[in-house]
Amino acid sequence: MGITIAHLKRGETAIIKQFDEIDVPLKLLEMGCLPGNRVTMMQSAPFKDPIYLDINGTHLAIRRETALKISVEIHG
Repeated sequence: MGITIAHLKRGETAIIKQFDEIDVPLKLLEMGCLPGNRVTMMQSAPFKDPIYLDINGTHLAIRRETALKISVEIHG
């Protein structure tokens, strides 16, 4: 799949490219986790789960398992 949200380092920003809607909970889609939106890795909890993100100004915590299914393109 390439680079996913789970591969981002703290403070790194990327653009959400694609994912299969079956793999992403509807609640995340409603909160802005959509292709084309900017995502910044804020921090990760111990053992890297969950991952805390800023998606277009909305702060979310998602499971690493879900983050591995959302491909991104690193954006300076």
